[in-house]
Amino acid sequence: MTKLKTIGSVGIVSMAALTLVACGKSNQSNSNDAKTASKFPSSMPKKAAKQGGTVKVALETDTPFTGIFSDQLATTSFDAQIASPGAESLFDTDDYHKINDKGPATIKINQKNKTITITLKKGVKWSDGKQVTAKDLEYPYEILGNKKTKAQRYSTKLEVLKGLKEYHEGKAKTISGIELPDGDNGLRMILHFSSLKPGMSFSGNDYYVESAAPYHYLKDVPFNKLESSDKIRKKPLYFGPYKLAKLVRGQSVTWIPNKFYWRGKPKLAKIVYQVVSPNSASQAIKSHKFDIVQVVNSQWKEVKNTEKVKFIAQIPLYYSYLGFKVGKWDAKKGKNVMNPNSKMNNRSLRQAIGYAMNIAAVNKRYTNGLSFQIPTLIPKQFGDFYDPNVKGFTYNLNKANELLDKAGYKKKGKWRVQPNGKPLKINLLAMSGAATQEPIVQNYIQQWHKIGLNVGLLNGRLTEINSFYDKVQNDDQSVDMFMAAWGLSNEPSPNGLYSEGGPANYTRFVTAENNKLIDEIDSEKAFNHKYRVQKFHEWQEYMFKDAYVIPMYNAYKIYAVNDCLTGYSLKPSESNNDHPLWYQVGYVK
Repeated sequence: MTKLKTIGSVGIVSMAALTLVACGKSNQSNSNDAKTASKFPSSMPKKAAKQGGTVKVALETDTPFTGIFSDQLATTSFDAQIASPGAESLFDTDDYHKINDKGPATIKINQKNKTITITLKKGVKWSDGKQVTAKDLEYPYEILGNKKTKAQRYSTKLEVLKGLKEYHEGKAKTISGIELPDGDNGLRMILHFSSLKPGMSFSGNDYYVESAAPYHYLKDVPFNKLESSDKIRKKPLYFGPYKLAKLVRGQSVTWIPNKFYWRGKPKLAKIVYQVVSPNSASQAIKSHKFDIVQVVNSQWKEVKNTEKVKFIAQIPLYYSYLGFKVGKWDAKKGKNVMNPNSKMNNRSLRQAIGYAMNIAAVNKRYTNGLSFQIPTLIPKQFGDFYDPNVKGFTYNLNKANELLDKAGYKKKGKWRVQPNGKPLKINLLAMSGAATQEPIVQNYIQQWHKIGLNVGLLNGRLTEINSFYDKVQNDDQSVDMFMAAWGLSNEPSPNGLYSEGGPANYTRFVTAENNKLIDEIDSEKAFNHKYRVQKFHEWQEYMFKDAYVIPMYNAYKIYAVNDCLTGYSLKPSESNNDHPLWYQVGYVK
């Protein structure tokens, strides 16, 4: 599924203490710029590992995590992080995200028949000892497709699977495009599609599910109670290397080995995730309270010389963005509906807001250059799908004022009014986070004030993450624009995030041109790589021009890792949806 890793920062300070045994000093560079981060490795050195030991991981957030232990129902990055020791994907990939046959299941694509066969390996078992079956492969589609679950991860992109739309709309009790040739307890599932898509060989393509759900365990829970049930919130089943042993709701999670794990006994005795405030991240690194801590980039200077840790880094498939609310989600119709009379439904207004943002200067001042402005919604990591000719919204107050003047946003005293003469007050929703979050957001508000736009924080303050996404997802009418972020799928199609039928299209913009371009990007014609590249470039140019979403920045993701650990990696072939393959992680002998 699209990685709805809704990115935020959160936290309660952890009081956990950990004494580290010396295994050699780190010899990290003292430089504090992006060049330093670019030279960091993406994995810990490979060494022989011993059995046992506890790894403590800092979960950096300023509010309690939600704790939805379901691949189909969870939507935040924090829930994905804390579930990662158990939540193994069905598929392993190479470093280019192409699915291989090394994981719990394999796929076989038949272009002629427009089918994909997924075959489980014998011995892949849930943590209660039950074999994962074909019915467990089918059940995620029922969870996602049944409207009673209100799954945010459901998208019309999935409706290329035959019968899923009819099931979603309540017109069918089963999904006709799913075939279990060996029955519910078999190991094979055949998916029948109306058409095959160019990204289907790659993880994160959004056209089929890459997880399983334990039908035998969840079948008695009504769909409308699934997300809140104890079987999802307190005692989940996974087939990954670890199983949940202890949960302090919203604060910490403890994992112990799954004795039925199909690859064999994992190395560690325990993995503990503990909430810590982003403002305390640097202290957590320097005091060695945790074995794994993500560096808050604004705190890099404070931690760069820390001993007994190694820094590993990557540029993730991620971007932050400013989105404009121009409509709402229609649950009955299962699609986004744009409001042509929305306050923010004026291209010149949106463009002006983009040109007034001094993003590059903010990154330099607050993140030691470890964050950097991006011009488009397709990151450079996607190779030639990225369009280098889209320049993005560089800081230009003159251009911003000119756009507003021409569009009829005249000044009446200090503030501009709408073209119809009515007052213009713009409410910005921004989430709380590290100590730098408030001054960064206030900086942008001051920039918008300079061009005469009366922008203010909703309710006069930053909003904690759970409330933030409640307002964004449910189209709170008081929100005019919002700052959020995406962790992206490994397959670059924008369908899941910006389509008419995608609940994750939080701006709710819908246009004929956007629909056309997304359809072309994912068409059978797009098996021709040159054609698909062309359509990706056209889509980026279109999104820049209409500016319903303004890309802001990406950033180096740096981790401080106890240098006694091995097997911790950020490489696609050695990670699981951007999380480590925990069965490989252990302490050096």
